[in-house]
Amino acid sequence: MLIGSPYEARGVPRPPEHIEVVYLSSEYPAISHTFIHREVQALRARGVVVHTASIHLPEHRMNAEETAESAQTHYVRNTPLWRLGWKTAWRAVREPRTMWRMARYAFGLRRQSRVSRARLAAYVAEAVDLLDWAERLGVRHVHVHFANPAATVAMIAAASGKIEFSVSVHGPDVFYEAAGNLLEEKVRRAKFVRCISHYCRSQLMRLTPFADWDKLHIVRCGIDVELFRPRPDPGNGVMQIVCVGRLVPAKAQHLLLQACKTLRDRGHKFHLTLIGDGDDRESLKMRALEWCLSDCITFTLGVTPEQVNDHLERADIMVLPSFAEGLPVVLMEAMAKEVPCVSSRIMGIPELIEHEQNGLLTAPSDLEDLVAQIERLLVDPELRARLGRCAREKVAGEFRVEQTAERMEALFASQLSRGAP
Repeated sequence: MLIGSPYEARGVPRPPEHIEVVYLSSEYPAISHTFIHREVQALRARGVVVHTASIHLPEHRMNAEETAESAQTHYVRNTPLWRLGWKTAWRAVREPRTMWRMARYAFGLRRQSRVSRARLAAYVAEAVDLLDWAERLGVRHVHVHFANPAATVAMIAAASGKIEFSVSVHGPDVFYEAAGNLLEEKVRRAKFVRCISHYCRSQLMRLTPFADWDKLHIVRCGIDVELFRPRPDPGNGVMQIVCVGRLVPAKAQHLLLQACKTLRDRGHKFHLTLIGDGDDRESLKMRALEWCLSDCITFTLGVTPEQVNDHLERADIMVLPSFAEGLPVVLMEAMAKEVPCVSSRIMGIPELIEHEQNGLLTAPSDLEDLVAQIERLLVDPELRARLGRCAREKVAGEFRVEQTAERMEALFASQLSRGAP
């Protein structure tokens, strides 16, 4: 169901005095997942007590706000291996039944996936650390962003019977290896599952029994629309196109370079900035050199959210021609700044961009279509302005982080009130 206002007449109880949860991620704060940080902040602003935990330490250079958030985050992998082993052994001595339940459940997962015994043993040790920390806090519910190994750790910890967990599923990668990611098992064992789009929920419905469908709730990701305010007309002499995303095959930057070559051959003048890093970086540079595009393309390494905002401030057009996406937050950010967007008609994107209403959509992999849609924006300032205005209206109406927090609070209020694990 799409969770609406928490206090509408839907049988959703009014929250108790306070809701207290742990938010667990693989890496937090992460440069590519700033929306999680914003969601945590918005929940706290509503009075929800959110403790943050992460399996890994952040790998990027953090700004002051992220540094402050990191200082109050529990990092599982920051615990020395000998101490993780000691904690696990002590738990086995002190609470053998609890430890037996967790270990038996964890190693039973080998029947469903290709996870090695060594990896499962590591998950068990991490689950013990997470459980110890949650018990010290007195918190019984762990919510995990992404159905990845962090969710596996939380699921093993929940097998103790002492805590419960829920998970936000984004996709699309997790759907490609559903068995290896234990996706059906995570839905079955979770208290509830938050899906970021109808497409996401449809894929979970495809993979799970009908009996579990009522666990699947749609709660969009959201952005701070006050942070991403409409930019003034950039007034560029040469049209500035930006593409924000990892340089990997799924993001289709090679297709975008092909489109740029065609547009350049037709006499259009523009400059493309590729913002991000990844395995395709060198091959993209080689292709740009081969096609004599080097003078109109800039490669920018992974940058901070503030720097992305600066690039969008100067952009005329945002293009994301991906082959696989969940529901890209970077498109929301561009749309909130009234930057007209071109993206692919795939997965969750049509739930955000409505073709010719608040952006332009192309058939994935269709080079001619991609060229045609970018060309429309290059030559038509009125179209750019209209789509930009409507894009902000769409995001401000349906993809505000305050709405995300309100709906997550409603979910926690309804689900956590049903009793202990």
